[in-house]
Amino acid sequence: LQETFLTYIKVSFFTAFFVTCPFILMQIWKFIAPGLYKHEKLAILPYLVLTPILFFLGGMLVYYLIMPLAIKFFLSFESTGMSTSLPIQLEAKVNEYLSLVMKLIFAFGLSFQLPIVLSLLARIGFIDAKFLKERRKFVVVIIFASAALLTPPDPITQIGLAIPLLLLYELSILSVGIIESKNLKREREEENA
Repeated sequence: LQETFLTYIKVSFFTAFFVTCPFILMQIWKFIAPGLYKHEKLAILPYLVLTPILFFLGGMLVYYLIMPLAIKFFLSFESTGMSTSLPIQLEAKVNEYLSLVMKLIFAFGLSFQLPIVLSLLARIGFIDAKFLKERRKFVVVIIFASAALLTPPDPITQIGLAIPLLLLYELSILSVGIIESKNLKREREEENA
């Protein structure tokens, strides 16, 4: 009975979150920025720009690619009862569909932050490209396990999350290598000065 009302509330909350997120991030930046040096501000600025872009790309991947494939997969189990003795018919609920879409968008959006996290860890010297390359086989298993936990129990959405994450991990190795070379170059310049 209350499904329509709750659906409107969920859609409103989700929309409000996406619309206000840039403003919230700007306010956080305005609070933190006065305490940073100029070179620290310049180092953080690309991350502030890339974080919402990657989250948005993850959401777009879910909405335009993964969800249509997942819907086709789930609808393939529908039967009229002619081929089997048990008719199975989809009676979709808007609330469940919306919850699934929101969960997937949030999971993909957060997962797409992998390059940001790894490059920040590299910038502070916690990891390097060699470390990431050596741990690649473990990361593949962790990525597929995470994809299995974050998505519905169908292979399409699981692979749809795992493959972009693997590509982002490889891009992270490249970005960490670039950060390392910049840090090495800066250290050499400081030694020569």
